[in-house]
Amino acid sequence: MTAAPADAARARATPAPPPAEGRLLREAVRRGRGPAALVLAATALGAAAAVTLPLALGRAVDLLIARADAGSWVLLCTALIATEVATDALVARTGGRTGAATTAWLRRRALAGFLAAPPAATTGTGLPTRLTANALDAGTAPVAAATAAAAGLAPLGGLAGLFLVDPWAGAAFVCGVPLLLLILRALLRDGRAALTTYQEEQGRMARLLTGALSGAATIAAAGTVRAEERRVLAPLAGMRAAGERTWRVQGRAAGLSGALMPLLVAAVLAVGGVRLVAGHLTPGDLLALSRYAVLAAGAGALAGALNGWVRAKAGTARVETVTALPPTPHGTRDLPPHGDGTLALHGVHVTRDGVPLLDSVTLTLPGGTTTALVGPSGSGKSLLAAVAGRLTDPDQGTVLLDGTDLRTLSADALRHAVAYAFERPALFGATIAHAVACGPLPEPDLRRALRRAAADTFTDRLPHGPRTPLPEAPLSGGELQRLGLARAFTRPTRLLILDDATSSLDTVTAHLVARALTDTPGTRLTITHRLTTAAQSDQVVWLDRGRIRGTGPHSVLWRDPAYRAVFGAGAGGDAGAGADTVTDTGARRRSDVRTDVSNDVRTELPADMRTDLHTGIRTDPRVDTGTGAAE
Repeated sequence: MTAAPADAARARATPAPPPAEGRLLREAVRRGRGPAALVLAATALGAAAAVTLPLALGRAVDLLIARADAGSWVLLCTALIATEVATDALVARTGGRTGAATTAWLRRRALAGFLAAPPAATTGTGLPTRLTANALDAGTAPVAAATAAAAGLAPLGGLAGLFLVDPWAGAAFVCGVPLLLLILRALLRDGRAALTTYQEEQGRMARLLTGALSGAATIAAAGTVRAEERRVLAPLAGMRAAGERTWRVQGRAAGLSGALMPLLVAAVLAVGGVRLVAGHLTPGDLLALSRYAVLAAGAGALAGALNGWVRAKAGTARVETVTALPPTPHGTRDLPPHGDGTLALHGVHVTRDGVPLLDSVTLTLPGGTTTALVGPSGSGKSLLAAVAGRLTDPDQGTVLLDGTDLRTLSADALRHAVAYAFERPALFGATIAHAVACGPLPEPDLRRALRRAAADTFTDRLPHGPRTPLPEAPLSGGELQRLGLARAFTRPTRLLILDDATSSLDTVTAHLVARALTDTPGTRLTITHRLTTAAQSDQVVWLDRGRIRGTGPHSVLWRDPAYRAVFGAGAGGDAGAGADTVTDTGARRRSDVRTDVSNDVRTELPADMRTDLHTGIRTDPRVDTGTGAAE
């Protein structure tokens, strides 16, 4: 059964263009528009109270000086002050809640975009920094927009109040407004550029640190701690320069506005004093002028509001680089029922940075068989495994599972049909059981998966068995791989792909896992450097420089000296040498295997297993191993 032309055409459709820059910022602001509107209304109400208060205070002072009844005006002043306090508290509470909710939404959105994108597109995204510091800044966007929009209400009201009480005092203040506008413009222009550079350098250092921590043991063993420190801290120079520039811009804006505002207030009071002496103003008017001058001088607070908006924009731009990653497109089809897991690759070609990594790969894995994928480092084995299960798409060619193009399958159908186990599996969840199950899983199925991966031998010895919390279960490399294999065994699949997933297992455990794989339904593709694995497979695919150099039984390929060299065997090697594991020190002989396996272990194994350990070859009539195994 082949994919329908219409489905294949849809799968190959040109991906949608990337979203316009700033789209995520607009979405974040729209998402928080309700709370932002409340913040805007509360700020406006507080500004109205602040603008009304000087008039009420001036009137109350004039009445008190005249020994008239000022009780109602005093009550009005009290109400206005209470309104200011209440609106400030409402803005702070709403802003905090909205910022937290928006930050959580942005983090979920970024994580979803990261997971939906092909792995090749996520390299170097610096996700941890974007999900933490950048998302925190971006989460303030709705409230920062409302605050910036409303920040000018009180200063404008103060300026209007100056002209209302005395136009000459208002004119004195207006003389300094152009200079203030220039200061704010410089803050917006230079501040964002400096802050963006700082965040980029911060992300770069986070990526370097994450890589160094993951290789801490290697660094310690190589004695290169000082060199790694210098490498990880290299972005500090750029961070320092960008940070100093940011603080210079903000400091200059704050300093200039801080010096300008008191001068303007002094000018207003000087004009007001002259007008008071001339009899044009009352003491209450002068008090009102002083209050309005302070409100108008609050235009300097615009710098803080605008700086918050700049930080929100810069943070959102950083998060948007992850949310805008092009997702892997999926179709809507399901696999045909009762398929045996036959995998076929036709003319697969993959290029990265102009370099062909897979070149015209055409290959068929018959359903229900085991295929070993071998080749030197850098030959493209992991990339071919990724293409086979659609962790990435080929630039050219098709990949069919039971005759269906993988690109036409729905996401659920694809992930239920294909399972992976990796060399360094990542475990997620509170306990080992959660990490293996990856969702609801009956206890018998969990136990069965652990047993098939030979992981129950150490999980049962943990304090709480498989329910032991992950932090309380230090795992060796081999134990970690066995849990990764158990996770792949938790559900029946049509295609099981092992990307060097048994490299850290000892000989006995690897043999136990190999027997479990033989009983696994579906098709199995395993990347391996082990001779035993290649010898026990139904077929071997020999990959070299992105091309298939040979396909067939291990015993046939073993006649080629170049194939033997893949496993470190010399020109004089024989097929029997292919019966055990190759390590970094070269191929080992079968006699070494018998020495490695203790007598106690061999005695506890069934008779057929002891025979298999002795020969190192699976006695399967379908496989001609060339070792004298019975057919």
